[in-house]
Amino acid sequence: MITIRKSQDRGHFDHGWLDTYHTFSFDQYYDPGHTHWRALRVINEDRVAAGKGFPTHSHRDMEIVTYILSGALQHRDSMGNGSVIRPGDVQRMTAGTGVAHSEFNPSADEPVHLLQIWILPSARNLTPSYEQKFFGDDERTGRLRLIASADGSDGSVQIHQDARVFAAIIHEGEAVRHTLKDDRSGWLQVARGSVVLNDVGLNQGDGAAISHETDLRIAANDRAEVLLFDLA
Repeated sequence: MITIRKSQDRGHFDHGWLDTYHTFSFDQYYDPGHTHWRALRVINEDRVAAGKGFPTHSHRDMEIVTYILSGALQHRDSMGNGSVIRPGDVQRMTAGTGVAHSEFNPSADEPVHLLQIWILPSARNLTPSYEQKFFGDDERTGRLRLIASADGSDGSVQIHQDARVFAAIIHEGEAVRHTLKDDRSGWLQVARGSVVLNDVGLNQGDGAAISHETDLRIAANDRAEVLLFDLA
């Protein structure tokens, strides 16, 4: 079964410096029908204006993955990490017992467009940690590239949950495939472009909850970029 979460049905707030869409309940947005999907707790699509960002704030007991679509984001945290993440970079932060961090757009004129993903961890009170890896367009084009997993396999960042996160760039008329085991569920998030998941059409910003489906085919109507979550 494939259940569509349409882009326009997401929570939306335009704060001027931040234009944000929430796939699941988050902060001021609450929808009892969309609080999470399996261990997937948050998918926020954010556009942050040049020179603006999120001042220092704290999290705990969450796996936080940031995926940049365009622009750049400067990260600093209480573990002493500081970096600028750009398209192709995947950042993972285990909040665990508690982390304070800030995220700013360092550009003077270009907005940053990103997806921030929260995944519920398999255990509470983990030791906070940070990881960042780069996956070039060539690694993600025409294939589902593993970018996050519980065991850090294939060079992916390591998350503390039985989940596998894939990214793909798919050219018009081409398709990628994935097999879900019988006891697994999925979520597909369309970051750019439009695709057909099996026989279901999805546009930019749409998501799809996947259950009781084994063979997945993701075909692009135009150049598309997607994230696929393979979840326990």
